[in-house]
Amino acid sequence: MEQSITTVIGTSPNLAETVQLLRERRPGYSLPQACYNSAEVFAADMEQIFYKEWLYVGLSCEIPQPGNFITLEVGNNPITIVRNKQGVQAFHNVCRHRGSRLCTSKKGKVAKLVCPYHQWTYELDGQLLYAGNEMGDQFDKADFPLKQVHTKTAGGYIFISLAENPPEIDGFLAELERYLEPYDLENAKVAVQSEIIEQANWKLVIENNRECYHCAGSHPELLNTLLEWDDTNDPRASDAFKAHVARKAAEWDADNIPHQHISFGLRNRMVRMPLAEGKVAMTIDGTPACQKLLGRVKERDLGSLRILHLPNSWNHGQGDHLITFQVIPVGPQQTKVITKWVVHKDAVEGVDYDVEKLRRVWDATNDQDRTLAEENQRGINSIAYEPGPYSPTYEFGVVNFINWYADTLVANALGQTLSVELPE
Repeated sequence: MEQSITTVIGTSPNLAETVQLLRERRPGYSLPQACYNSAEVFAADMEQIFYKEWLYVGLSCEIPQPGNFITLEVGNNPITIVRNKQGVQAFHNVCRHRGSRLCTSKKGKVAKLVCPYHQWTYELDGQLLYAGNEMGDQFDKADFPLKQVHTKTAGGYIFISLAENPPEIDGFLAELERYLEPYDLENAKVAVQSEIIEQANWKLVIENNRECYHCAGSHPELLNTLLEWDDTNDPRASDAFKAHVARKAAEWDADNIPHQHISFGLRNRMVRMPLAEGKVAMTIDGTPACQKLLGRVKERDLGSLRILHLPNSWNHGQGDHLITFQVIPVGPQQTKVITKWVVHKDAVEGVDYDVEKLRRVWDATNDQDRTLAEENQRGINSIAYEPGPYSPTYEFGVVNFINWYADTLVANALGQTLSVELPE
């Protein structure tokens, strides 16, 4: 029997007990109850996962000009992401004077970053420009720049890591750049977005996304266009489905549209799968959501480019629009889900696209998934709950996520490095 873990790297309460709980979990089963509702495990999740891993945080087209910024909070850490002369850069949204937040709105445009408390003023690259004359002759502005956050972009997606030494991600980002190239997301815009709060642990939100076992009973709008399988090696995949994939793959190859399934360990995966026969977009009837296609796309029927990035994002890229999903843990049993619908920057609302049609399917699906996750949480909180078995066929994606989560938290807490598999 393994000895108890006592040496861990972190300050979250009972971190050693969380590590031990995950090391003793039953493989192929859902997690112990505390992993879904405990404040101590939630603190460990934030410290060891969300403060150390790379997080998807937005799109570069949301900050198209120098001075444009967006903000978010990762746990107790307010972050601002700004475009400057060097490109896209994230900073801790914390003034170096007395710690006040600098940018207090979700987005905006500024010439300089000015603290609203005492007007300390920073250049867009984080350098302190002005602190008044009250700081004394010995004060050196160069000693007080904003604290930077590791930032990387690929294909129009922005990622940050709060870690001092973030894990390797460049291989995935290179492939993401290649898969997103046809969409030219630098020349796109967010047509509309939604934010919902689910009264459920963030892992339940991700688990629900990683399987379609529930789809037939819960998502009639989505299944008008979505084909359940995203891999021809899926044991449930029919011969008709495989033939459909082969036909579309030949068309995409002719237009140099990437589509092969590629994975980086259990954290990242990309694959393009066709939609149902005769459907070209995830709308209620499968007809186009936007008349103007993205980037260099010539044919509407690009199926759906499905992108997974753990711990906090999944995505669907189609010929005329792209949908991003961002998961932000708020508390042990509360999670924010942000959905963005992205179209060509020159598309005109009311002419090229109708917002209601654009968002109808995923508004319905998000609301249905919220109900499922919240009911899941209520049941897990019961004294009757105990971990149950996952289906190795219908829920293999959930098994992969849980394995990634448990292995990553344990490795991070013990100061280890997980090996990363090469793409398939």
